[in-house]
Amino acid sequence: MSDKKITTTSGIEIKEVYTGPVEMNELPGEFPFTRGIQKDMYRGKPWTMRQYAGFSTAEESNKRYHYLLSQGTMGLSVAFDLPTQIGYDSDHELSEGEVGKVGVAIDSLKDIEILFDGIELKNITTSMTINATAATLLAMYIALAKKQGADLKQLSGTIQNDILKEYAARGTYIYPPTPSMRLITDVFEYCSKEVPKWNTISISGYHIREAGSTAVQELAFTLANGKTYLKAALDKGLDINVFAKRLSFFFNCHNNFFEEIAKFRAARRMWAHITKELGATDLGAQKLRFHTQTGGSTLTAQQPMNNIVRVSNQALAAVLGGTQSLHTNGYDEALSLPTEAAAKIALRTQQIIAFESGVTDTVDPLAGSYFIEALTDELEKAAYIYIDKIDAMGGSVKAIEQDYMQQEIASAAYQYQNEIESGEKILVGVNRFTQTEETATNVFRVDDSIRKHQIEKIIKLKSERNNQAVSEALSQLGNAAKGKENLMPYILTAVENYATLGEIANTLRAIFGEY
Repeated sequence: MSDKKITTTSGIEIKEVYTGPVEMNELPGEFPFTRGIQKDMYRGKPWTMRQYAGFSTAEESNKRYHYLLSQGTMGLSVAFDLPTQIGYDSDHELSEGEVGKVGVAIDSLKDIEILFDGIELKNITTSMTINATAATLLAMYIALAKKQGADLKQLSGTIQNDILKEYAARGTYIYPPTPSMRLITDVFEYCSKEVPKWNTISISGYHIREAGSTAVQELAFTLANGKTYLKAALDKGLDINVFAKRLSFFFNCHNNFFEEIAKFRAARRMWAHITKELGATDLGAQKLRFHTQTGGSTLTAQQPMNNIVRVSNQALAAVLGGTQSLHTNGYDEALSLPTEAAAKIALRTQQIIAFESGVTDTVDPLAGSYFIEALTDELEKAAYIYIDKIDAMGGSVKAIEQDYMQQEIASAAYQYQNEIESGEKILVGVNRFTQTEETATNVFRVDDSIRKHQIEKIIKLKSERNNQAVSEALSQLGNAAKGKENLMPYILTAVENYATLGEIANTLRAIFGEY
């Protein structure tokens, strides 16, 4: 595509990249990547348009995936329900009222087989938003790929697998930090050999921002967590030039248009320096690659159609900031899970930006703007103040154990809420330009009967599988957890014998304890 002449509507030719005075001539695709990680960015290839979906049962989510693929989405992104995220099967008493609500319920490999029915894993990339049980869900995905006859060396996608932000901002952890970090580095090590194209962690600022942090805090805490993962992998003896290429990031894109763009540019530059300081010499290992999701917490239940405009602004900022993949939220998100209509308009928003706006015609179009460059520098400087403080505490794990990040996020959230309530910050339709709201009628609800359906599936599974093989696999996993071996092969064996997610999590709970 890049040899094709690109022009404006008036026929003015647009160059691939524009540079300014000599001192500013940093180029995209070159260290420290402030201007983008690829030389040609979207002129060569658009970002991946990935719509996050998953609800109810595997059967229902499978229909939504086929729908999204038919509408032009390029990659799937799986949302899991709360019991799946914290290692409980659908029949566990704590799962009541939560099965299939905020994502799809996955109890065993059987559910993953249904979830991707009719979808060849070798032809798509899949992102899975899962953390405490990430190793198990990844094992299920690998098991299905093997059954489909896919070449594991070519399998690609991303697993979130970022437990540090769970302790700091989100709360879906199971085990204490040390064994949790072991599971994460086990995934790094296993995938670097067996599934080399898989992104083994998506270091997530998204939830930090959703919990109420500022843009600077999101940037600082995410990169500080990233640094902690790098050090944990180095301590395990892994080669930074190999494993750092498979780390990706996940950022939020909020309402302040220019601050968000500057945040993404600063993140790339900071990460390039952090990886280099820790010994990365390969350019690929110094690049910060990231997925963006528009800000869920910015969307309002009041006048929900206004959210289409908010999402468009945020999506445009993410693209101008150089994202590698993007999820745009449904306008009805403050009311319910997205309806099909909302999911479609969210995807169309990305397609309009990509193919109609012209912002993809040149790389880093805002580079050299006095404002953008100054803002990029300011964000970087402010974020380093936090990172230096966290380093002085002994890194992210220590900072989280001392409640430092949690307190900083809480106080930023409190200040923001006060500004909304006092009217100092304007939120259109909420504290200004309000109207009497009609009750929303077209909302998407997940029925509680799903739990019954999932329980029936578990009963049937346990009566049909080889229970002897399951208990052997679980007991071997338990023994390995007591030692130092990599746990991924043991989890994979358990999964292939149709052990349930809850059985695997309980085996590890017995050894690691709960946090």
